[in-house]
Amino acid sequence: MQGIGIDVGSLTTKAVARGEAGVLAQVLLPTGSLPRRAAGEAYRQVVARTDGTGWPVVVTGYGRLDVPFPARRVTEITCHAAGIRLLFPAARTIVDVGGQDSKVIGLDGEGRVRDFAMNDRCAAGTGRFLEVMAGALGVEVGRLASLANASGREITISNLCTVFAESEVISHLAQGVSREDIAAALHRAVARRVHGLAGRVGLEPEVAFTGGVALNQGVTGEFARLVGRPLLLPKEPQFTGALGAALLAGRGPGESP
Repeated sequence: MQGIGIDVGSLTTKAVARGEAGVLAQVLLPTGSLPRRAAGEAYRQVVARTDGTGWPVVVTGYGRLDVPFPARRVTEITCHAAGIRLLFPAARTIVDVGGQDSKVIGLDGEGRVRDFAMNDRCAAGTGRFLEVMAGALGVEVGRLASLANASGREITISNLCTVFAESEVISHLAQGVSREDIAAALHRAVARRVHGLAGRVGLEPEVAFTGGVALNQGVTGEFARLVGRPLLLPKEPQFTGALGAALLAGRGPGESP
């Protein structure tokens, strides 16, 4: 059951080494402009921490086809399903919001993928969207949730195209709208966008929210409000895909996920 999973995302690369006792090591690195290099470095680091030379490897994420070592390649859909199934066996819907895409995955009672929908052609409703908006507000992206908590008035961000939304944020600032109110509006906009994507799959309880954006309590809080129920949130949501990949690596290509 020993295996290494590597998720080569658009913004960050995550690696997880998993054994019989669970997760033994994990690494998160910036992907940068060379996914191949990031994947190789993440692999070297988890191998060094676990003496995992020769362990089976599964690679997922957008950069999975560009890895510099032998590995089995599996889609993000399958890996996130495996990771969430391990963490939350009751989950029937997975919402994964990463750096540059969003995914909603429907699971059956056995944890198998029954349907999915992706937004991978536009940065709207992704981590990149929030990064650009934070830049327009002049704050670190990690501060958006705390800003939104202090909002005293509800406004609307009507554009979800990153370019137009940035212009709208700048316009609001020029009109004297507070950064707190704008941050809250941005979270509502992202949550609505992802909720609309989920409508193509169906939101069956329980709903798990994963990916780096799951660390933003403003987005998850707004999405939970739209769903009308609490969400299942991993403690380290950015590692879910790599965890699922490690689990599949340990099981081997012929075993059921």
